[in-house]
Amino acid sequence: MTTHYYTASSLDGFLATPDHSLHWLLEQDIDEHGPMNYDAFIEGVGAVAMGATTYEWVLEYGGPWPYSLPAWVFTHRTLPTPPGADVRFAQGDVRDVHAAMIQAAGGRDVWIVGGGELVGQFADAGLLDELWVQYAPVTLGAGAPLLPRALDLELIDVARNRAFLCGHYRVRGPLPPASEA
Repeated sequence: MTTHYYTASSLDGFLATPDHSLHWLLEQDIDEHGPMNYDAFIEGVGAVAMGATTYEWVLEYGGPWPYSLPAWVFTHRTLPTPPGADVRFAQGDVRDVHAAMIQAAGGRDVWIVGGGELVGQFADAGLLDELWVQYAPVTLGAGAPLLPRALDLELIDVARNRAFLCGHYRVRGPLPPASEA
């Protein structure tokens, strides 16, 4: 069982524009069956978690609810639940939720969908194992950061999927301060 962060990013490290738009991403050329594709990734996933902003974006722009597996949404607000979806609202320490996710995943992997701050909380707790980042050929200049934490990563694999540079990384842990390097 591995806890992943699988996402796309601009080359300058942003997930979305300052107004939470993904228009820049949805216009990019990608082979849906190419290297490090979503369908192959999601086959091994048994549970997902996301923040409220990501959840609201999926509800507004994603069409029908895309997950047939349990999903945890971290929020302090009351949000709607799509009909028939297994959505569980959570708040507080990610460690407690992660334990429930592992149990629900039934030996499959866990995916922290986003956003970056939520993923950072999992990393802070030592619960993030891998990052999969599909870098789009755009820069945004500002927006929601990919992962607002200083982490030491090990490159596992790299590929090109049409317009995207795809990187798969193992999380080694927090990046040590310069005085300890």
